[in-house]
Amino acid sequence: MNAQNSINASATARTAIPDDKDMLRAARDLTKDISEARPLVYWSDMLGSAAVGYAALAGAILVDSVPLAIVLGVFSALVLYRALLFIHEITHIHKNALPGFRTVWNLLVGIPMLAPSFTYEGVHTLHHARTRYGTAEDPEYLPLALMKPWSLPLFVLIALLAPPALVIRSAILVPLGVVIPPIRKLVWERVSSLSINPNFRRRPPEGDLKKRVVWQEALATAWSWTLIASIFLLGWKPFLVALAVLSLTAVLNQLRTLVAHLWENEGEPMTVTAQYLDSVNVPPPGVIAEIWAPVGLRYHALHHLLPSMPYHSLPEAHRRLVGHLGEGSTIGKANHTGMWSLVSRIARSTMRSN
Repeated sequence: MNAQNSINASATARTAIPDDKDMLRAARDLTKDISEARPLVYWSDMLGSAAVGYAALAGAILVDSVPLAIVLGVFSALVLYRALLFIHEITHIHKNALPGFRTVWNLLVGIPMLAPSFTYEGVHTLHHARTRYGTAEDPEYLPLALMKPWSLPLFVLIALLAPPALVIRSAILVPLGVVIPPIRKLVWERVSSLSINPNFRRRPPEGDLKKRVVWQEALATAWSWTLIASIFLLGWKPFLVALAVLSLTAVLNQLRTLVAHLWENEGEPMTVTAQYLDSVNVPPPGVIAEIWAPVGLRYHALHHLLPSMPYHSLPEAHRRLVGHLGEGSTIGKANHTGMWSLVSRIARSTMRSN
């Protein structure tokens, strides 16, 4: 009973955290000169990651050596994971900052991996809404630290099913939805977004997003049919190897999601500072975080302060804020040492709360 009271008190204290106005002011004033996206960085990083990832995937499919195929497959999953996470930048970047970037990314990465940008656009921004974060209306929040201990491994392992589920969605459910409106409504509301809140229901698309959904869905369906047809032309190996690589990528992303926040809010609205402290930075000197949280996501808490800051500027923004405010200030309280320490913390919290 005392442990449960302690957890409840901690959650209540977090929602009652007032905004640190010095931190919010510094975040605004000290980063104005690094707030523009640098096209060369974005294009070279995304195109290079996609090219290397697909080359490694081709190698994993073509080589006869099983150990070498595994090495190439793991490497491909890591590099394609980096390419895939540019979907996060596409959601936040100003639409005129990188002309053509969204379209090219969709053609080279989003559609081949059956995760077009519409699955994140119009959804992820709800996670950043001042009054939605951590509430039942947040599509990307679950109080994982307050749930049953078995929910954590289930949360991670269910990602293994994501790639085959995406194939089924695009190859079967989307075409059925074209002729059967109730299926179309169900698919859009329930399985058209990269969200983790099972109670989230997506609203119909509007404006430019509605147009993008049409062509992205059409191409994703055509690609999914091509993948299935390849089984009859090339055999099972290429399809299964690609599916295994994408499953590994999905699990890695789910692990990153698991440690992106402390997940200690029970559904009450939070101040911006409370949201920051419920989120996670894993700054240097460690280098491993750049592998499992690439494209700026190792600074996830800072991203909640500066959601439109381009990923290549986040390390410098963090350095400036820590230098100005000090490690002992609020800005330093969201810093953590790595994935496993965060997993352990969340796991211990589930045990105490239960």
